[in-house]
Amino acid sequence: MRKYFITGLLVLVPLVITLWVLNLIIGTLDQSLMLLPPRLQPESLFGFHLPGFGTVLTLLIVLLTGLVTRNIIGNRLLILWELLLQRIPVVNSIYSSVKQVSDTLFSSSGNAFRKALLVQYPREGAWTIAFQTGVPGGDVTNHLQGDYVSVYVPTTPNPTSGFFLMYRRSDVIELDMTVDEALKYIVSMGVVAPPAKKAAPLPAPDHPQ
Repeated sequence: MRKYFITGLLVLVPLVITLWVLNLIIGTLDQSLMLLPPRLQPESLFGFHLPGFGTVLTLLIVLLTGLVTRNIIGNRLLILWELLLQRIPVVNSIYSSVKQVSDTLFSSSGNAFRKALLVQYPREGAWTIAFQTGVPGGDVTNHLQGDYVSVYVPTTPNPTSGFFLMYRRSDVIELDMTVDEALKYIVSMGVVAPPAKKAAPLPAPDHPQ
């Protein structure tokens, strides 16, 4: 009986958690329905609540925003909008900070969260997986001697919280592991380990004839 119960848990727990996460995401994205007038909402059109309708609407809004801002007129409107936001004291600081982070994370040319690292944390001799987010900047560079990298050390099983640290480049080990593989490793608390990749063999030294 105990064996059957454990087998049932192994089948149902991942499914339930997956459905719960999807429901949370869809429920959050469905909040975009508040942008529609009451007569255009699913309850008025179909007579019942339609889960996921707001998700589709959100994706369309994101797609249309990208299409509009890619042309010259849309780009100029975006510049004027940002100039307007920069004149609002509190909004300016929040918007500029969030925009810098989003540009770094989502830009195809950025290096943030593109490398999985192995670092010693929280003490020497204890190792964990982290992500390189860039290099130190500002006045910090005036107080650090040597080559440093900025590192984000996520917590497990929730990688959205963590710690920002700066390491000497020589003290971090770059892993031959994708970001997705590293995230699975972290979220699973080390249970789902990515496959080991064999290091390429070193070329044999040339011997004189």
